[in-house]
Amino acid sequence: MEIKEKIQKLINENNICLFMKGTPDAPQCGFSMAVSNVLKHLKVNFNSINVLEDEKMRQGIKDFSDWPTIPQLYIKGNFIGGCDIVKEMFENGELKTLLEKKKLI
Repeated sequence: MEIKEKIQKLINENNICLFMKGTPDAPQCGFSMAVSNVLKHLKVNFNSINVLEDEKMRQGIKDFSDWPTIPQLYIKGNFIGGCDIVKEMFENGELKTLLEKKKLI
């Protein structure tokens, strides 16, 4: 399966999909840790993909979203953004509202 198809499949199969460096329990960068901690704080189930395990995935997700950094958060198939955007949405209540609207919390 081509990397773009693999990424699309992961996004389609998971309501909340976080492409990150490391895992939620062992993040490998502060930005990935921040986003996974926000999701944990909101008590939502999410699937995480460790891009450090696969260089094709690491570059592939950047190409897929046309977004240069990791982490990247997808909710119900929609690209939300990276760390700064997710933190801002969390702080102003937008993220919780979005998750409630999508019936994920």
